[in-house]
Amino acid sequence: MIITRTPLRISFCGGGTDLPSYYSKQQGAVVSTTANKYIYITINRLTPYFQHRILLKYSQTELVDSVEEIHHPIIREAMKMTGVLGRVEITSMADIPAGTGLGSSSSYAVALLHALHTFKGEYVSAGQLAREACEIEIDRLGDPIGKQDQYIAAYGGVCHIRFNPDESVFVDPVICSYETKRALEENLLMFYTGMTRRAGDILEVQRATTEQKMEALTQMRTLCSEVLEVLRQGKSLNSFGEILHEGWRLKRSLVDTISNNSIDDHYEAARKAGAIGGKLLGAGGGGFLLFYVEKQNHGRVRQALEDLQELPFLFEPQGSKVIYISDEVYG
Repeated sequence: MIITRTPLRISFCGGGTDLPSYYSKQQGAVVSTTANKYIYITINRLTPYFQHRILLKYSQTELVDSVEEIHHPIIREAMKMTGVLGRVEITSMADIPAGTGLGSSSSYAVALLHALHTFKGEYVSAGQLAREACEIEIDRLGDPIGKQDQYIAAYGGVCHIRFNPDESVFVDPVICSYETKRALEENLLMFYTGMTRRAGDILEVQRATTEQKMEALTQMRTLCSEVLEVLRQGKSLNSFGEILHEGWRLKRSLVDTISNNSIDDHYEAARKAGAIGGKLLGAGGGGFLLFYVEKQNHGRVRQALEDLQELPFLFEPQGSKVIYISDEVYG
């Protein structure tokens, strides 16, 4: 048996510039981090005693004899890509449900690819995992998504990621002191809106209107440089909250369905209670609200959002990793 663990992500700024409709014209950029919430994939060799050659367990169970029969699109394409074609059992578990804005689909793809490569006895780099996950989701399956989720899940940590017109991607860790990173972590609060959504529905509209929204998207990309400077200096971290707020204002201008009355009401309630700034994570329409809040205002913000479920979290410094390999795998 092999078990991989891949973190979910929190995007601070620049989201939307990782879409091909933007970075094909000019470089896109995001600043993101991974959180200590994970997707787990287990893969085990299926013995001949099982009637079928492939057993899959996720929100559904599939028992099939060939890869082509698999309904789950990411599993089907990942197995075809890696050449693992049968006699396997694959099981997945997640700390957070899908459709909540934490990049679960891409983390799943990265985690699965990592498990399949390891099952074959192959070492694979973070860069290769990210590229292959992008190929599956964007090229093979045609999902209207960007590249940041795959790359941050594979690399982990707090990163500045740039997306170039020639399809190359630069991933750089954000350089800041431990004290700054800890202070930022302590001043971020996350709340679940209780609403899930399919990111592709919103991103499809955003992709189609990118040309009309280039100015707003470029301003969102520019915020990444401001975030990097704030974290590098390690002073006036409240500016981080102000940048989040400006990014959210710009993001809401992209597509009408990114927000709704309920989300807007919760956002304004948090701001009135002391949150300096925040944003809805992911494509929009639901999921988690992230806020930058000074410690003395945590209680007031929590009270203002008492009808929402808070999600405590920490930054995760590592990306996708293999956490267990049994001796029998290569025996």
